[in-house]
Amino acid sequence: MSRSNASPGRTGRPPTTSRAQILSAARQIIDRDGWDKLTVRRIAGELGVGTTTLYHHVRDREDLLIQLLNDHVEQTVHPDLPSAPRDRIVAAATAIHDALAAWPWAAEVLTVDGFLGRLDEPALRVVESIVGGAVEHGCTPEQAVDVFRDVWYYTVGEILVRARSRRTSARVVPVDRDGFFVGGIDAVRLPHLAAIGDRWPELAARDTYPDGLAALVDGLLARAVPAAHPAP
Repeated sequence: MSRSNASPGRTGRPPTTSRAQILSAARQIIDRDGWDKLTVRRIAGELGVGTTTLYHHVRDREDLLIQLLNDHVEQTVHPDLPSAPRDRIVAAATAIHDALAAWPWAAEVLTVDGFLGRLDEPALRVVESIVGGAVEHGCTPEQAVDVFRDVWYYTVGEILVRARSRRTSARVVPVDRDGFFVGGIDAVRLPHLAAIGDRWPELAARDTYPDGLAALVDGLLARAVPAAHPAP
């Protein structure tokens, strides 16, 4: 019998599992169960293959997370960066924020020491834009790293706090109490908080990241290069 007439039901080598399939399954697990539950074994179970099949594409869980992050950045971060150094820093940081806000677990992974240095060029180009913008503005390399670090901390902190607040709000059942602050506020000892009172959740929920980022960058650049702006 010729090969073309062979029965389609015959056994043979199992189909190849691609890197794209592995990353897709990993994202499904993360979205469903959280990134801390991600393991190579669970991905193999999700795909219905043996774990050894996956090791053709990933070395271990840490390598898998790095691949996920690099793939996400490559697909989502394509900022149109201005030529002015200060504006380039703001635009690059905003691109990082927008990409990670939709995938807050990635921001949490990147807070682990050593992960930033293992990112591929598409992600590092955004870091380069911030550091390079600071240097072009007049910062020393050391000061430029400080600018990136402080902008990064502000950005990641904003993403993680908001993400965790949303998760907590979804789980917590409102309790029967008077006002937002438990037990109320002493208007004599805490006058400003008392004046804000129940408006706190509304005010705290506002998206102030763009204004805060601009103010932070302006402050960092002004502090880092005082000699660049001598008094008249």
